[in-house]
Amino acid sequence: MSPVLAGILQLLALVVALGLAHRPLGDHMARVYGSSRHLRAERWIYRAIGADPDAQMRWPAYLRGVLAFSAAGVLFLYLLQRLQGSLPGSLGFASIDPDQAFNTAASFVSNTNWQSYAGEQAMGHLVQTGGLAVQNFVSAAVGMAVAVAFVRGFARSRTGELGNFWADLVRGVIRVLLPLSVAGALVLVACGTIQNFSGIHEVGRFLGGAQEWNGGAVASQEVIKELGTNGGGYFNANSAHPFENPNPVSNLFQIFLILLVPVALTRTFGRMVGSVRQGYAILATMGVIWLVLTALMLTTEFAGRGPAFELAGGAMEGKETRFGVAGSSLFAVATTLTSTGAVNSFHSSFTGFGGGIAMLGMQLGEIAPGGVGSGLYGMLIMAVVAVFLAGLMVGRTPEYLGRKIGSREITHAACYLLVTPALVLGLTAAAVALDGPAAATTNTGAHGFSEILYAYTSAAQNNGSAFAGLNADTPWFNTTLGIAMLLGRFLPMVFVLALAGALAGQTPVPATAGTLRTEKPLFSGLLAGTVAIVAGLTYFPALALGPLAEGLAA
Repeated sequence: MSPVLAGILQLLALVVALGLAHRPLGDHMARVYGSSRHLRAERWIYRAIGADPDAQMRWPAYLRGVLAFSAAGVLFLYLLQRLQGSLPGSLGFASIDPDQAFNTAASFVSNTNWQSYAGEQAMGHLVQTGGLAVQNFVSAAVGMAVAVAFVRGFARSRTGELGNFWADLVRGVIRVLLPLSVAGALVLVACGTIQNFSGIHEVGRFLGGAQEWNGGAVASQEVIKELGTNGGGYFNANSAHPFENPNPVSNLFQIFLILLVPVALTRTFGRMVGSVRQGYAILATMGVIWLVLTALMLTTEFAGRGPAFELAGGAMEGKETRFGVAGSSLFAVATTLTSTGAVNSFHSSFTGFGGGIAMLGMQLGEIAPGGVGSGLYGMLIMAVVAVFLAGLMVGRTPEYLGRKIGSREITHAACYLLVTPALVLGLTAAAVALDGPAAATTNTGAHGFSEILYAYTSAAQNNGSAFAGLNADTPWFNTTLGIAMLLGRFLPMVFVLALAGALAGQTPVPATAGTLRTEKPLFSGLLAGTVAIVAGLTYFPALALGPLAEGLAA
């Protein structure tokens, strides 16, 4: 079978699997977040933290819950790393330096999972399982909670109440992520992913020296790493490591896990607003963007010129032979169009255009289908902007799902859109201008610029993948990337929840003959165009200096 045909078959299998899971999982999440019943285990948690799960919150209270919980998570994870050398299960590893501990704590709490350390050579079992894996669950649940609160802004009227953050958080973990993770971990173990608490042991001798390795609870962390669109691998090689991702079957399953919840949340959105066709319109827009970027990535990585490309069947540099060009390209697009950050190949070794496609996927806002929660509310923000632009073109008051989009609403949406470009472009410019940070790149010219641009794009968009040619374990990058992660995660949530509160306080306006039908293909096309123009063109000058220049010069 040719590599191209294998890639097409993998793509088709992925689409079919997501299609089969979309409806049942989406309906299940709609029931979970719309239920007034609390499970016994959930009641124990509410009593332990002193929360009233039935109390309704307006957007400032909901936001305070998000920020307080996340701040506590940063502090706990920071202290756990700083005390690692004195704690059990450390495998003899020393405590983490302050700047790297801050970077890692900010990374995992913000659902970024950027790693400036070698996982199996720095973090013991306690930090990996009791710290990092726990944050994989709760940071994902925070994103889902904010998305659900935003959807309630469209579903409710004449009230500013958006639900209860603590109930949404606990339900997301207990009823959605945990059951899926248990089932997914069993599949990964069956595929060959390891799951143990083995210490450091010798695995062989090479060139006169001993090769040592340690095991770990890898399958259980791997599944939530992908399912929660987190991305931090147990091992430094991430999903390229055979202990994490042993074969093509596990590779395709991991891609499925990455896309599963974000795709299903579109169904949840449709159910909660009372029109599944609205959810299909959002899903169609996400699907078109994902398919276009996937096709472009496969084309660029298969169409390399020269004897090496022809003998290998494509651009195989930096890719695992067990996955090939197709499996690596599908994974790269999935992980950069969501906020996952897991990698099964070195993105820095992709072709110039291929690296640019991966970067563009993040710069669009990671909304096709995006991270758990963040992808849905990011695309809905784009929908608000799209109907506003459509209203300006025809001279009507913009409306979306029965809500008027006035100056207050569009101001919140615009602020949301401006946060990450300001962080990415501002910090990239500072790093390039200063001698110290610029010297951390292993390449000069366009590719060296791309390494820095990719790092700040990945951090501010809460992705976590890297171009792999940048030495990010320096005080400058650990600090500035950590700040970018936190601001890139929580500042947009401020505007999302503020917009949700404004929408929930409105009285719905009835649809008329002149109302834009937002469940139709025409609107999906308008929405896709808005994403390309508003988000894509923001980064075009920076992309022209990096991956586009490199690709044209190849």
